[in-house]
Amino acid sequence: MATARRPLVAGNWKMNGLAAAVAELDKMIAGARDLSAVTDLMVCPPATLVAAFAARARGTPIAIGGQDCHAEPAGAFTGDISAEMLRDAGAVAVIVGHSERRTYHRETDADVRAKCSAAWRAGLTAILCVGETKNERLAGRTLEVVGTQLTGSVPPGAGAANLVIAYEPVWAIGSGLTPTVADVAEVHGFIRERLANLASADVRALYGGSVKPSNAKELMGVPNVDGALVGGASLTAADFLGIAGAYRR
Repeated sequence: MATARRPLVAGNWKMNGLAAAVAELDKMIAGARDLSAVTDLMVCPPATLVAAFAARARGTPIAIGGQDCHAEPAGAFTGDISAEMLRDAGAVAVIVGHSERRTYHRETDADVRAKCSAAWRAGLTAILCVGETKNERLAGRTLEVVGTQLTGSVPPGAGAANLVIAYEPVWAIGSGLTPTVADVAEVHGFIRERLANLASADVRALYGGSVKPSNAKELMGVPNVDGALVGGASLTAADFLGIAGAYRR
């Protein structure tokens, strides 16, 4: 592809998956071996499956991540999970700042920044999500919104080893709609410039939002796009591996 940074295709299972879903992970593992030479692969299941998935995926090309973490390492926070708990369960990364967390749980940039720091404290890579709503895009505020989220959410000390940015236009998530290639190129170019000042130009920037096998090659061939954060299409091995297969030479 058009980058020297090693690609990453990560699946966000959201609130989907019971114990039987390990069978789908097994299919992904079986199909991932010939892809490991060209891309990193990760699955982020719900917290109830992290330990089981991590045990099953140990020694395979698929890494396991979490979907969210609390900013504190422990305490009286009923129902929450810390970054240290995710690490203990076998996760190597955690998604922070997803638009569904920002929207439904009213998470601010400051909240996301604290969770990003928590991930680093526990030795996890933070996959930090940014993106604009439909109204913000229509108002011509996409770069302003993404820039504000990056500045407010990325703590000091960010680098290629502990941070991944995922650009997910909120209006494209689960809608079947995607920005044009030119739109994706503009935003990812902007993110790359901003990262050079905030963190490192080597930090990977993923695209997310209705990514599927049929559009993966086009989207992941856009300059400065270093892979994908995949939602619904990551629930099946056929679709997930089909997307990652865009990196086959």
